[in-house]
Amino acid sequence: MDRNRIISPREIENFIAEGQLIVIHEGHVLRLDSWLGKHPGGKLAILHMVGRDATDEINVYHFSKTVRLMKAYRIGRIQQPWINLEPPLRGGVYRKDGEIDESETSASDGEEDSTWSSKQLSLGSSASSVYTSADLESDISKETTEGVLVDEVRPRCKDALISCARRNAFAADVNEKQTPASKTPETHPAKNLSRAAYTAVLEQKEVFDGIRAYPSLDVETQGNIALEYKALHERIKNEGFYDCRYSEYGKEAVRWTILFCIFLFLLKAKWYLTSAIFLGMFWQQIMFTAHDAGHRGITGNFIVDTLIGAFIADFCCGLSIGWWKSSHNVHHLITNMPEHDPDIQNVPLFATSPAYFRSIVSTFYNFTFVWDAAADFLVPYQKYTYYPVMAIARFNLYLLSWLHLLSPRAANLGSAWWTRPVELAMMICYWALFGYGLLWCTLPTWPIRIAFVLISHCGTMLLHVQITLSHWGMPTADLGPTESFAQRQLRTTMDVDCPPWLDFLHGGLQFQAVHHLFPRVPRHNLRALQVLVREFCEKTGIKYQCYAFVEGNQIVLSRLEEVGKMVETLVKCQLHMAETGESGLH
Repeated sequence: MDRNRIISPREIENFIAEGQLIVIHEGHVLRLDSWLGKHPGGKLAILHMVGRDATDEINVYHFSKTVRLMKAYRIGRIQQPWINLEPPLRGGVYRKDGEIDESETSASDGEEDSTWSSKQLSLGSSASSVYTSADLESDISKETTEGVLVDEVRPRCKDALISCARRNAFAADVNEKQTPASKTPETHPAKNLSRAAYTAVLEQKEVFDGIRAYPSLDVETQGNIALEYKALHERIKNEGFYDCRYSEYGKEAVRWTILFCIFLFLLKAKWYLTSAIFLGMFWQQIMFTAHDAGHRGITGNFIVDTLIGAFIADFCCGLSIGWWKSSHNVHHLITNMPEHDPDIQNVPLFATSPAYFRSIVSTFYNFTFVWDAAADFLVPYQKYTYYPVMAIARFNLYLLSWLHLLSPRAANLGSAWWTRPVELAMMICYWALFGYGLLWCTLPTWPIRIAFVLISHCGTMLLHVQITLSHWGMPTADLGPTESFAQRQLRTTMDVDCPPWLDFLHGGLQFQAVHHLFPRVPRHNLRALQVLVREFCEKTGIKYQCYAFVEGNQIVLSRLEEVGKMVETLVKCQLHMAETGESGLH
């Protein structure tokens, strides 16, 4: 096999149509079919990269030794620049040569069909009517872009519109040729909009907002951002940011030990409910180290870090580190994408994007999050239920942990097969000690048992708020295949600003934007790395979103309120339609 031959985009599409797992890395074409079942990071991490240039993702998630091993999977090279394809997992459809309809190949050499305004966008079976692209363009121009003409924005967002259209089952071609800015599109109120159509307008608004607020999505601009990001990555490697400071874990171990000893002392003194507070604080603090182990950020050795993570998460806290890693790996790759990021899939309790109004199929859970009457009722109040639910969120993590360990996903880890029995053993030990030894044998009455569980679990609330704080208030729009990895991570992630003496309270994970750019960097180095990330953002023109803790909470609550009001509007319109037979979305 000639591993240096140039493979055309058409040939790569043929490979994907045949079911091959093709990923681009450093200009080389990788065929990862034989590696899928062996990948310790799970299958989805690979499936989300099919047809895409995953150079940045591969380099920052893997050690140099692992990256070198990928040379064995090379089958050729591509011509730069490469335009990312939509992975089949995300809805990309590919056909072999000879199976493509003539109408699908009418455009050649990058020239798009110029009949966008004359085509209709099918909104799928859930739509009660067909909403034309002319309606969409006019409605967005009037109602959602605050005076910015679609024709002025369209050249910068063709790929983003295509991506958003695919997610809504649109069948359209986007015309890149703009009309003169002096010709304002005709505007009129949105008439006879179904739920699906109105949801599409809201999603398109988010796309336009993202396009206006960030650097251009053209290949050259995003390519330059990728080059700057690569240079920054080399710099942090050379300056030792990947070096783990074990002394910091020594300090943390002292803190955990003190908290746990206070818990035991108060428990023995029969100050049961007070002791519960310190057990919750112990859980909150020790899980920061489990996070590092899950990213192989402590020793860098998969086996050692996995055992550290399993001991802390499974044995000490009753939470599966395997579940966390399978979920977290995907979250890092496709942050804040409603259909794919499990960290923001919380319907019917919460919705952070209008995309959920149309009911989405989660590619992580292989489950349809149906938008139903429960969501209509609960989401408008999500601003008020946010903190109460965060206080008891740990119970949901117990459930997700057991569902993971008992699912085929935990068994299909290739060379990491041994992690499942290890986790099961440690989880059983946790429940034997906490459930039987503490709750049943030590605490005297049911009221005290219930109060102890609630108080101790509410003690981890800060951790849950902090995790959601970094993403729930951030954009969820997909700006298309040309957006660079670095820009997407910074666009969808918020950092929390706090003084250094409070780092222990946040565990260093208040620097989530920095962490998402370089997930293997030990969290004790993230504050120093923040300086370099700020410089990177100033140089590339990407907005660095860093807010004080209170301000960050206000941003999240505002987003929850905004989406809640969208739902209220939809519910009122449905009632209006039921009574009059006419749309209320005017």
